[in-house]
Amino acid sequence: MRNGHSHPDTDVLHAGHSYNPDPHAHPGLHAIAIFEAAKGLLALLAASGLEILGPAPLQRWLHELINHFQLDPKHGLLDWLSRTINPDSVHLTAAIGVAYAALRFVEAWGLWRVRRWASWLGCISAAVYLPLDGYALIMHPGWLSTTVFVVNLAVVWALGRDLLKRSR
Repeated sequence: MRNGHSHPDTDVLHAGHSYNPDPHAHPGLHAIAIFEAAKGLLALLAASGLEILGPAPLQRWLHELINHFQLDPKHGLLDWLSRTINPDSVHLTAAIGVAYAALRFVEAWGLWRVRRWASWLGCISAAVYLPLDGYALIMHPGWLSTTVFVVNLAVVWALGRDLLKRSR
């Protein structure tokens, strides 16, 4: 309850247990909110960089990569990339980056404000990556794949725990 009024998204009262809606009571949610906001900022910076640079430097870097490593540019992913990098694809990729950033910022705001929907959004969006993270960990073991897997698992655990606390 805040100011004598309950907020349906934060206050839950079942069997004598109440969920504390005070954002200060949830430092874990704040940490995840900061992490999500940072991901949103990185996505926004990447999208902005794509728009500022445009396709020409990307094409040049791809050709430099092909030449440096003496790769075959006529087959597979490199052939597809060299044909796909154009102004429209760069704009589309930047737009997807902006949409992803907006989603991360909305999630961060909701987690900071201790909103149930934000815990659901964060839990589901992190859980979606776990099979891919597990695959990456098996196929490419190392500190990076381990860190990504552990961080996503911790986010799912913390937000799932938050949701369970709300339902009690």
